[in-house]
Amino acid sequence: MVAFQHQTINSPILNLVRTMKVRSSVKKICDGCSTVRRRGKLFVTCSKNKKHKQRQG
Repeated sequence: MVAFQHQTINSPILNLVRTMKVRSSVKKICDGCSTVRRRGKLFVTCSKNKKHKQRQG
């Protein structure tokens, strides 16, 4: 039996897939932003600009 280890890969291609900013302090950027609490974490989602997505971490 072969054991696999979890490895984190930091490549430019995978960085394009990440769509959420992780910050210690999140706040609304525009009028379309709304805060949501999920799984004990605070999220900011935006209906106007998808680049405003944030997660408190």
